[in-house]
Formats: sequence, structure tokens, C-alpha cells
Amino acid sequence: MIARGLLAAVLLAAASACSAAGTAERLAGFPRGHVLIVASSQRCLLVEAWFAVTDAQRARGLMYVDALGEFEGMYFGYPEPALITMWMKNTVLSLDMLFVGADGRIARIAAGTTPWSEELIRSGSPVVGVLEVNGRFAATWGVAPGDRLTVLQPAGAGGAARQATSQRSAYPAGLSSR
Repeated sequence: MIARGLLAAVLLAAASACSAAGTAERLAGFPRGHVLIVASSQRCLLVEAWFAVTDAQRARGLMYVDALGEFEGMYFGYPEPALITMWMKNTVLSLDMLFVGADGRIARIAAGTTPWSEELIRSGSPVVGVLEVNGRFAATWGVAPGDRLTVLQPAGAGGAARQATSQRSAYPAGLSSR
């Protein structure tokens, strides 16, 4: 019985490693960095994020990504506040979408989105960013509208990462791009 349990744990770890490797391959070329969420639940949550900074990256997003770590996600920054529309076409995972206003606060959360759906998901008000994380993330960690986000500089000094953080308008007032 112990041997079966050990075998199951090893197979699960191997499957997780393969999924993580697949995620890294699918998102190669996206700058990486962090987003800090200061939740009203008295928690500070650090999310390791891929940054969708080009139109092509925004169009692709998390399509076909089959695994995200508990504290991983993707941040979509926009140059000016706008009504943003997202969808889940070709997206395998259920996601929580945290729409970020120009003041750096979460304006709306679209929780537990439906994988593969082409139904439009609207920001509801003008926003400058969207953080996508695993479905149920907000409920699990007590993240709510009004909580603050700080965008930290994407890792690496490569051109795309530098471009993402050098464009002041890509981040809302109240968000930093340190």
C-alpha cells in the first residue's frame, strides 16, 4: 500500500513537472515579473506573472496553457483606461480575471471563467490592466474589488521586458513599475 502511494506521488510530481515545462515553452518570449496584491483580507500576495505587452501576446494570452502554479498568472497592461473585453477561447484553465482601474485598485473580478468559452467577459468600467490567475484564486485568498495591485518590473533586462516597464502609460497611476 505504501509503495502504491509513493508511486502515485512520483507520477503526480512528474506530471506537474511536465505541465510546468509545457507552460514555460508556450509562454517563451513573454517578459516575466511580479504583481503584488494587497488584499483587504490583510494579506499581501506575490504573483509571478508573464506580461502580455505586444498586441500578439495580448491576443494569445494563456491560450493552450494547461497548468499555472498557485501564485502564477498573466498581466495584460493597456496604455490608456478603456473598456476591455476578454474571452476564454482556446483557454484550457478556469481563470479569475482581476480588472485593474487607473487608481491601481481592482475594479471588478470575473471569477471562475468557463474554459473554451467564446462568451465575452467585460471589464464593466474603464481599466488599464487585467491580471489572470487560476480560477478560485480570489475566493481562496480573500481578494476583492477595491484591493490594490502593484506591478513590479518584469525580470530580465531584455528588450521586451525593458519596453514593458519603460512605458509609463502601460501601468495605472498608483501602480509602480519598479
